[in-house]
Amino acid sequence: MSRSVDRIARIIAEYDAQGVHRTGTSVDLASAAWMKSRINELGLPSEEDRFSFKRVALGLNRFELGDVSIEGVPMYDGTFTAPEGVAGWLGAIGSDAEIGVAEVNSRGGGAAFDTLNHARQNPTKHRAILLVTDASFPPGGVAILNAEHYTAPLGPPTLQIPNDHWPLIKLALDAGSTGRLVAHNTYEPAQAVNIHCRVPGRDQALAPVVIMTPRSGWWSCASERGGGIAVWFEVLRDLASVAPGRDVIFTANTGHELGHIGLEHFLGARKDLIRSAAIWLHLGANFGASRGGAPRLQYSDLEGKAVFAEAMAAAGIVPAAEAPVGQRPFGESRNVFDGGGRFVSIVGGNDLFHHPDDIFPEAVDLEATAGWARAFVNAARLFADG
Repeated sequence: MSRSVDRIARIIAEYDAQGVHRTGTSVDLASAAWMKSRINELGLPSEEDRFSFKRVALGLNRFELGDVSIEGVPMYDGTFTAPEGVAGWLGAIGSDAEIGVAEVNSRGGGAAFDTLNHARQNPTKHRAILLVTDASFPPGGVAILNAEHYTAPLGPPTLQIPNDHWPLIKLALDAGSTGRLVAHNTYEPAQAVNIHCRVPGRDQALAPVVIMTPRSGWWSCASERGGGIAVWFEVLRDLASVAPGRDVIFTANTGHELGHIGLEHFLGARKDLIRSAAIWLHLGANFGASRGGAPRLQYSDLEGKAVFAEAMAAAGIVPAAEAPVGQRPFGESRNVFDGGGRFVSIVGGNDLFHHPDDIFPEAVDLEATAGWARAFVNAARLFADG
């Protein structure tokens, strides 16, 4: 095992072992302290940027069907039920049923999500919604949907459950049986933390490069988040050993699963940075996943694409796909796109996306992650010296 692969494995293993990385939890705060210590080991000062928000305090979340009771996870950007929950007859989402039911895939997209979004935006249609993780995921865990509307919750109370009992639920659904959905939760004040550092450049007058990665998620997120964090550290390690032409800002933001609230806080305090940065390099989700990784590159412009192509060629790797240049991207780079900034972004697929089985080492392709680390080290140097 090469030194870089060994370092990447160690970072992802440590991150995974910390536990469930939901924003503002004790694990999230401990993970922030861990990142700071790792930065300091490289001889660089780190910055801890705290902000306040309202965290969901989980209460009772379950679906009852006859004698069967199934534990679940609420939609964090939905409304919640009273303690007694909502009882009613079951029907497909989009019907007139009191409880709308659907199988969903956390990867999103397609007609099913269009129907779900319409139902959530028209809360008079259902009194509650039950979402069952589809059969492409392992049983025993919920592949949770991101809370894109976290700061402005919408729709009826919505509960997400594993696929273990889908045959029973499907029978009840077809028969128009009744069930009870409980999603009784509250909010509590909490603190969340972004972690930043800066590698000084030789010419302080030049616009900086920004390298960002999310650091929070629904579960331990070994391949979803771990690869981006490990590559972030590899690039930081490399640039700390040289004197780049311009400043390079590194930011690892919490709040990914809650509508990017951490990045929004970061940008709110730096209103000119989106446009003033020379370029943003976004280390997004899943590109180091061992199951369905399929790395996909996203670019704001042809110039950035050409520079990154040079970096990839030197690293000896190619992406599985590339989005059309200038298309609105997935992940945190969409915030940069919306603000008119330049970016190069990598994201990927993942057969365990948002599922608790996304754990180290099984879910991670270390060699692929190391290859992308080489590419982003090359790219960071090219952009910082360009």
